[in-house]
Amino acid sequence: MGFVRLEAGSLVKMRMLALVTDAYGADGGIAQYNRDLLDALSKSAGITEVVVLSRSGAATAGQIPPNVVQLPARPKKILYALAAINVALRSGPFDVVFCGHLYTAPVAAVAAKIAGANLWLQLHGIEAWDPPGRWRRWAAEQARLVTAVSRYTRDRFLGWAKLEPETVKVMPNTVDPRFTPGPRSDALLDRYDLRGKKILLTVSRLAAAERYKGHDLVLSALAALKSQHPDLVYVIAGDGDDLPRLQHLARDLGVAGNTRFTGFVKDEDLPDLYRSADVFVMPSTGEGFGIVFLQAIACGLPVIAADGDGSRDPLRDGADGALVTIGMPESLGRAIEEALARPRDAAGDSPFEFRYFEAQAHRLAVTLAQLARANT
Repeated sequence: MGFVRLEAGSLVKMRMLALVTDAYGADGGIAQYNRDLLDALSKSAGITEVVVLSRSGAATAGQIPPNVVQLPARPKKILYALAAINVALRSGPFDVVFCGHLYTAPVAAVAAKIAGANLWLQLHGIEAWDPPGRWRRWAAEQARLVTAVSRYTRDRFLGWAKLEPETVKVMPNTVDPRFTPGPRSDALLDRYDLRGKKILLTVSRLAAAERYKGHDLVLSALAALKSQHPDLVYVIAGDGDDLPRLQHLARDLGVAGNTRFTGFVKDEDLPDLYRSADVFVMPSTGEGFGIVFLQAIACGLPVIAADGDGSRDPLRDGADGALVTIGMPESLGRAIEEALARPRDAAGDSPFEFRYFEAQAHRLAVTLAQLARANT
């Protein structure tokens, strides 16, 4: 990432405090987003150091890049808040306080005021779509810069936040270059008894609080398609407290034999899992963005998402996949059949370089320049 300059010959140097829910040593899409962001920041000539305080995750040696220091996690809210204030008071100076989630914005806003730093707020999705409580709203409106993962989340946030529109930028997820097209994994095909099958795939947490992901809709579509496509199998990758309900639903719909529940999948196994599938489908109605869509597209899969939330951004408004209308079951079934009819090598043929790390680094250069201007 190149130097961040306000004007010729003026190099901006900044030290940052990052208050996040999770980063290195943690799982999930937000943790991955934070890691990608911190990796990019660590390569910026404009950043001298980033001090990270998270609520979960224990990083191992070699995970944390140069110029990044991750403090011990503080899972409990009150201890996290006290630790954040203590770092702002005793470990400064800081030029920027990065708040990685709206839920921790009140603590981050106070820490920024104590440190005399600019507040940068990150929005991921559904948490920012509707007006929050008084203190979170107050904290959000203290931000000098807000970045959202999608246009949809930006628009919903600006619907209630009293901030100038130019303060809120879109900085989408990126995808690791490990995710590329490739042959199917024989080991995975054997592990889940998938040889000779047509494979639908969803990758997500199976949380009861996140039933908007759309597993129920895909299971229902599978039941409708089963007679015409007896070799069709739905692989549900992920774990969580909603797993028993989904297993029961698959039995009730008569598709238990056509469904595979993998449980938690290690990050290093994800590229092979995508490559072993024929179609990625997640008709979620609550995505702020959906990094799994990018991963699937990068691996060459046809992708199906719901129209109406942040999923439009990774699919480039339908250019890189099918957007289906929720409430019209035939729309999902038709999209699945059309995707299955496509040759695997016909998917993912659109220019993809802008979604990789280098593009994120370029966007960060612009972001850092804006924060630097706010200091002058």
